[in-house]
Amino acid sequence: MFSKSTEYALRATIYIAQKSSEQNKLGINAIAAAIDSPLSFTAKIMQLLSRGNRVVSSVRGPNGGFFMTEKAMKLPVRSVLDQMGEDEVLEKCILGLNKCSESKPCPMHAEYRQIKLDMIRLFETKTIEQLAADLKEGEVYIGNKNK
Repeated sequence: MFSKSTEYALRATIYIAQKSSEQNKLGINAIAAAIDSPLSFTAKIMQLLSRGNRVVSSVRGPNGGFFMTEKAMKLPVRSVLDQMGEDEVLEKCILGLNKCSESKPCPMHAEYRQIKLDMIRLFETKTIEQLAADLKEGEVYIGNKNK
């Protein structure tokens, strides 16, 4: 549903929310390892996530790294999609049709309508902080190596 970049961005954001603070910044190597992502790909994703310091903040230098502010932790998960330029994915037709609507529906429109509304609600109401808390419970994970 989402691009690989956005999938990794969601994982990275959750990991950073759980493990970082303004006093404890995370390096790119730790983030890439935790989310099971190639290092260079993770670096590009982190550039996008930290643009404007809205979702993820970054500091350069020897004591630098990535972290999340308390304000950013309260953002809905949809903020990550916005930052990655994929916020419209939730609104799109499941078959990728440009003109799918109530008056000109695709074959899956009626059945997918409620699923789409539920997904939009999930991404708009669930906060980054809530996902990080779920991760701390140890029953969910963000890497393919089941860390």
